[in-house]
Amino acid sequence: MANEKVTSLEVAALAGVSQSAVSRVFTPGSSVSQKTADKVRAAALQLGYRPNVLARSLKSGKSRIIGLVVAYLENYFYPEMVERLSTELQKVGYHVLIFLAPQTSVNVDQVIREILDYQVDGIVMASVSMSSDLAARCQETGIPVVLFNRAHEDKNLSSVTSDNFAGGKALADYLCATGHSRIAYIAGFTGASTQADREAGFRAGLAEAGQELFARADGNFDYRTAQMAARTLFATQRRPDAVFVANDHMAFAVMDVLRFELGLRVPEDVSVVGFDDVPPAAWPAYNLTTYRQRVDQMVQETVDMLMAWIAADQPKVSRVVLPGELVIRSSTRRIGIAR
Repeated sequence: MANEKVTSLEVAALAGVSQSAVSRVFTPGSSVSQKTADKVRAAALQLGYRPNVLARSLKSGKSRIIGLVVAYLENYFYPEMVERLSTELQKVGYHVLIFLAPQTSVNVDQVIREILDYQVDGIVMASVSMSSDLAARCQETGIPVVLFNRAHEDKNLSSVTSDNFAGGKALADYLCATGHSRIAYIAGFTGASTQADREAGFRAGLAEAGQELFARADGNFDYRTAQMAARTLFATQRRPDAVFVANDHMAFAVMDVLRFELGLRVPEDVSVVGFDDVPPAAWPAYNLTTYRQRVDQMVQETVDMLMAWIAADQPKVSRVVLPGELVIRSSTRRIGIAR
């Protein structure tokens, strides 16, 4: 309670500066000399003063908060993305308010309506999509919305993605070039653009090599569903000799089932590839061949896009597609060459 009684005027008096100087010190992006900033912060610490961020946001009309909507955090890709996005936004004086939401657009729209009540300056939607109606509402209110790792057919929605089609094709090219001929696919969430693009690219790569998909199952970007998909695909005598799993999170589940339930060897009996290149992909337990998404670059593009829109006070639609990279590890082999 004592902190509430301390005012910026008292801090200014103790520091020997003006009240406006105190305000500038605690306003991200404001111009103030290091000497003044040091005196003000020393005085604030001595008095126990903390600036009222909410009051400042009401005065300025800017909350300096970005709403982030994510569908799930089990996949290592998203905790890593959240950490990096938060760090980059803090560098420019913004903070992240996280909301968890299911993947269906109806429920996501409910979450977005709640976020708008917090007067956020922008919204990032990671691994989820939204309806065109709500996108139009956000646009009308001047709040920029960026889809992260998702795309949308609505031209009013901006997005930052990897080139998922190229990634799927690169994996198909690699598996075909290494002699695999019974290549299966475990798909992600049906409603996700990332899933659709990765599968389309993968099928295109197979067709270019004169092959067709040997088998397919749905994994829904979910660990347990991917386990069931692996059990189904490998329950027959004529099994796939390679499988592309639509993200690393599911690929780990598939590899665990193959090795510890079905007694198959990876890669001697079956090659496994994933998509994302999350940190565990490089762990010795998996050493997964995968297609790397450049998370740092995706995050930076997202932050730059938001800041440009906020500064201009006029959302500008943009769609950024970034190249990825094939990372070859020991979960795959060349047919006919023993490891």
